[in-house]
Amino acid sequence: MASPIVKRYLIAFDKYKWIGLASFGLVVAGSTLVAVQPDPPASYLASAALAYTRPPVSFSATGTQIQQQGQVLSQEILLSDQIIESVATKLKVKPKTIGENVALSVPQAAAKEGEAAAPAIIQIKYKDSDPKRAQEIVLALMQAMVKLSGDINTGRLKAIIAKINERVPRAKVELQAAEQKLERYDRLQRPAILAAENGSLLNAVTISQGQQRQIQLTLSGIDAQLASLQNKLGLTVNQAYVSSALSADPILANLRSQIYQTESQIELLRKDLRPEHPTMIQLRRQKETSEKLLQQRATEVVGGGGTAAALTPNAVAIRSNSNLDPARQLLANQLVALQTQRDTLQKQLADEVKQEARLRQEYSLIPNKQLERSRLEQEILLKKAVYDQMQTKLADARTAEAETVTSLSIAKPPVVISDQKPPKSVPITLGVGAILGLLVGGGVIFLLGAMEGTFKTQEDIRDNLKQREVALLGELPLMPVDDLSKEAVPTILSAESPYLEYYEKFRSNLRRIGGKNLKVVLITSTSSSEGKTVSAYNLGIASARAGKRTLIIETDLRSPSRCQSLNVTLDPDATLEPLRYYGSLSECIYLVPDVENLYIVPSPGPVRQSAAILESSEMRKLMEDARQRYDLVILDTSTLSLSNDPLLIQPYSDGMVLVARPNYTQENMLGEAVDQLTESELGLLGIVINGADIIVSIPEPIAPRVYPPEEREVPVG
Repeated sequence: MASPIVKRYLIAFDKYKWIGLASFGLVVAGSTLVAVQPDPPASYLASAALAYTRPPVSFSATGTQIQQQGQVLSQEILLSDQIIESVATKLKVKPKTIGENVALSVPQAAAKEGEAAAPAIIQIKYKDSDPKRAQEIVLALMQAMVKLSGDINTGRLKAIIAKINERVPRAKVELQAAEQKLERYDRLQRPAILAAENGSLLNAVTISQGQQRQIQLTLSGIDAQLASLQNKLGLTVNQAYVSSALSADPILANLRSQIYQTESQIELLRKDLRPEHPTMIQLRRQKETSEKLLQQRATEVVGGGGTAAALTPNAVAIRSNSNLDPARQLLANQLVALQTQRDTLQKQLADEVKQEARLRQEYSLIPNKQLERSRLEQEILLKKAVYDQMQTKLADARTAEAETVTSLSIAKPPVVISDQKPPKSVPITLGVGAILGLLVGGGVIFLLGAMEGTFKTQEDIRDNLKQREVALLGELPLMPVDDLSKEAVPTILSAESPYLEYYEKFRSNLRRIGGKNLKVVLITSTSSSEGKTVSAYNLGIASARAGKRTLIIETDLRSPSRCQSLNVTLDPDATLEPLRYYGSLSECIYLVPDVENLYIVPSPGPVRQSAAILESSEMRKLMEDARQRYDLVILDTSTLSLSNDPLLIQPYSDGMVLVARPNYTQENMLGEAVDQLTESELGLLGIVINGADIIVSIPEPIAPRVYPPEEREVPVG
């Protein structure tokens, strides 16, 4: 038996043989064109070499660096369009001709540190049919490269000088700006920093604290005097001020005297005169006038509104507050003076507290000011270092102007040799082309076959099932079709069919894995043309031949029925009302005439709303009756890639079987279906391979097999 890879290749060859033959023909045609081409004319190869010159003795670091940089010229620079065009113009040759025939070899790596440096050589080769012209072109290229190296070194030095001259003014301006910034900062903050550094700021804080303590002691003495005087006088400071001011005013004393005289006259005349007497009325008016004048004068003396006004509400209070004797008046004046002194000292104490807080705040900011000044000084140092370095680099670069030379020199002048190739052999070229054509054509066929993504052989499907740990229920050979119509399904209606034993193995494996409780089996596939209907029909025939009462239900309502292959004729009116069709068991169940114990429910499809029919109560009742009346029920449903109908009908089944077929089943689709059914626990029993590469021998006709009574299975229901 051929290996699986040979089988896969033969299948791909049968499908893509014309593409492979076309690839073979193209390769052979190409080799034929190469073979009939005339031999090229004689050519000459001119070779020469350039060497990197060591840097001369120099007094500047810039010149040495530029000379060293000139020793790392790349092939793109040495063979630039500018070099080739200048040489082509000089020797009157096309630039394209020079670019196609010149070859340059540039050293890649320098010697490691501590090792002897090998001489850096640049190899130049040029091929031409004229030896003299080849020599002239190589020599002109070498001279142009040497000149280019010198120009590059000079240009680098000029670029360095120009860049430094461009940056020096800016660096100088930045240095001056940093110095001015430090100068402005010192004018504002330097006195405070110096005061903190020499201790005068702390001394000022100490002096302020001493003055505060002295003022507080003085205030304590004044508070004691105020308390003593208030106890002696029985007056507060404000009351003492008002009483002293009223007692010292002569007008108030005169008005108070007039009020006393008027009151005396009223008291004397009250015994003889009634209150309504004109004299009594006149005296009362005089008294009221004097009291009013007394209040006005008191208001003028004590300053009108404010505290004094509250202390002199009427004439009686004014007369009471303005009768201090000289001794008490002196004490009242002392009380007022002490209060004034106390207010003054409290104001001085508040000022000293603010002064101390300001000094302390200023002292707390001294570290930040010192850090800021240090930062400004550091900035000046950095700017100055950059500026000095630029000046040093500029002086060094100007010194290197007289030292910069080319980094290349001619190490080997051009030498011309003949470059003749042996004539090619036409038979060998054609033979090599034929071999390459076979390889290319075979590779194209194999590649196209591998890109399809389908299982090519049954071995591929078997290996995939082992990896996924899925049971293989059987391998079914490809059966011939007696009826050549497109709708025909190959069946094993004959009891002597050699294909019956393979479906018997399928049935027994299904019984072994599913157990005795397996009664309803759902058969589907991932895509069309994989043989699910063939497997369902012939599995039903094998089960019926074994004495099982078997029912095949076509639940693929999206496709027409194939029951004609079982010699069953479908009622044409079934497609008009599918629900009524399934509702009557006598109308939808047909007996297969050529196979005993085999029944079928043909599909009325194609119909609309197949999902609604599969989920209807009529379908549920049909499934329940079938489970009770038959030993095995086979559900032939649609493919998984077409719709979800298999998942809708799956709850009625005890297990599901997938049908795979070499050269038809997609590897990724089968893997996704197996993973989905396994993860969802939908009862995947296994997979059967249809159309397997099995040679079936047709035996001589034998008598029908008679099952002994002990081997027969009694139908249930």
